Amino acid sequence: MARIKLSLNRLSLSEKIAKARQIAASITGNASFPTPSPTLVLVTTAIDEAETAGAEAQQARQTAKEKTSVQNQKEDALVKIITKLAAYVESVAGDDEQIILSAGMDTRERGTVSTETATQPHALFVSAGDHDGELDLSWDKVAGAKSYVIEKSGDPPTATGWTHSGVSTKSTFTVSGLTSGTRYWFRVAAVNTNGQSGWSDPATKIAP
Repeated sequence: MARIKLSLNRLSLSEKIAKARQIAASITGNASFPTPSPTLVLVTTAIDEAETAGAEAQQARQTAKEKTSVQNQKEDALVKIITKLAAYVESVAGDDEQIILSAGMDTRERGTVSTETATQPHALFVSAGDHDGELDLSWDKVAGAKSYVIEKSGDPPTATGWTHSGVSTKSTFTVSGLTSGTRYWFRVAAVNTNGQSGWSDPATKIAP
């Protein structure tokens, strides 16, 4: 008996929909298949619902990206204005720490030089990037860190499966060139003048 090869798992949603429509059209009115099971009505409904869900998901992703962009802009504006306010408070307070504290702001420690390596980063978070094959990483800043090293691994992660993915001077990083639909794992280490910290707890995400 001849066996059918569908290979649907290798297709994108749009490719699955196109293939399904081709099959439904070929069976419609085909004398060899007078009573399809499931019926072509059910097949067509499933195709239409999948197409609608895909379009809605794409719109939701676009909306989320737009809102994230607005959030980032507003966050940057907030940081800038509070930084300016801090400069004003500092100019008024001079060396009087109590005046600075009265403004709800903290003071920096003086005259201490650390001889220890940076502490490991915490709260590593991975989210979908702005383009297919991109993932955005963010984590809590580490005091005294000059840069951060990022590594990635396939799924599941193994001790020897980690590879260098990049270096960032900020507590954010975008990893590009990933395969859409593939799960990746990431970890981050902080670097200061005394060396590299231990690795953060890993975080995972499927590339869009």
